[in-house]
Amino acid sequence: MSTLTLTPTRMRHGIWEGVIAQSGSGVPQISVTHLGNAVPDVQVTEQGEAGLWLVQVPIPAEAIADGVQVFVLSDATDGEKLGHFTLIAGEALGDDIRAEMELLRAELDMLKRAFRRHCVETG
Repeated sequence: MSTLTLTPTRMRHGIWEGVIAQSGSGVPQISVTHLGNAVPDVQVTEQGEAGLWLVQVPIPAEAIADGVQVFVLSDATDGEKLGHFTLIAGEALGDDIRAEMELLRAELDMLKRAFRRHCVETG
């Protein structure tokens, strides 16, 4: 069982960041995979507080593509999954969002009509 706890914090400039809390000592050994392949250049640096470590995962350019891309962070010592993050991109996503927005607009219009009718009938 891993002594590490991962808390995602942000993604900025193509680098995903998280904080690892560790109950033990030493530098946490973290592995990150995408489609079963190791992600290179993962950095783990000590934070100001004891037992806290900043994890920085640079997103490889070849991993940025249409669809859903999942990155899995694991404890390299025992292989236990600590967490994951996803990238979602492409036209398929745009179609889904536009369809959802159309449904929301239709429902909102229906509610507005029902509310106006209710106000006329009770007023």
